[in-house]
Amino acid sequence: MPDTPQPSAGPAAQGPASQGLAIVIHAGGYDRVHYALVMASGAAAIGRPVILFFTGRALWTLVADDGWKALDFAEDGSSAATRDALLSHRGVATMPELLEACTALGVRIIACEMGWRALGLNKPRVAEGLTVETAGVVTLLGAVQPGHHLVFV
Repeated sequence: MPDTPQPSAGPAAQGPASQGLAIVIHAGGYDRVHYALVMASGAAAIGRPVILFFTGRALWTLVADDGWKALDFAEDGSSAATRDALLSHRGVATMPELLEACTALGVRIIACEMGWRALGLNKPRVAEGLTVETAGVVTLLGAVQPGHHLVFV
């Protein structure tokens, strides 16, 4: 029986043929932001280049001192902190764990400069351990390669 090629995984698999993923996270609802981070970390884990573009109320995710707790209520009506604790209790990655995973897996994080201004955060302090570049939509669109997916959440 001939050997069956196995799909490559991990950051080493990235290259021109890798199907990248860019996610624009606009909505500030906890569940939307949480799952966007799940998708980003999953795609990066299998070697796809990933860009996260935070804007609107989703920018709270990046703010220091657990700014993600200021996200809008989860779909079940609970606060972001309550929902995160419940998911943790059920064995689901928390918001800080997902942010850490995205960073460790090399996900590029861009914060929308216009979005910061719209929130009144002219010099925001980002969460420790995150590498966040502040730029605009033109930077995002220039970074998304032909054949890559652009998803709006």
